[in-house]
This record gives sequence, C-alpha cells and structure tokens, in this order.
Amino acid sequence: MIEIKFLKSENKSIALDDNKIIGECQFVEEKNTWNIIHTFVSNEYRGQNIARKLVECVIEEAEKNNKKIIADCSYAKKVLLNR
Repeated sequence: MIEIKFLKSENKSIALDDNKIIGECQFVEEKNTWNIIHTFVSNEYRGQNIARKLVECVIEEAEKNNKKIIADCSYAKKVLLNR
C-alpha cells in the first residue's frame, strides 16, 4: 500500500511503497509562502494519482500552518487551478 508522508524539516512530501521512496513533492518556504517547485513519481507508479496526493499533502499542511501556496512546478499549478 502506498503511504504519503509530510516531512516539514525537508520541505517535502514523499510517497512510500513498503518503505521505498517512489515519489516526492518539494517546496521552498519564502516568508509566509510555500512554493512547490518539483513533483516526481517513479515511472512504474505513474497513473495512480500519487502525484496529486503528494501535492494535496503539501497544500493541506500549508493551510494548517496559515501559509500561502504557489507553484512553479507545472503539475502542481494544474492541481491548484482545479481545486
């Protein structure tokens, strides 16, 4: 089963399959804004909405921490536009 974890100290969310990292969503923190800069999922795991779950995880944590969220990552931009 795929598990999504948020790692604030590393500014990213990760997707794990049996403790193997299969994807991540990285952001940079600039004042009160989190900017998603990169989202990646291993080829064999694509098409399972894992990238969306990674981005949503970062968005949810930003909201909990009263941070504005923006995205330079093209995939994350699409997710933000369709929320």
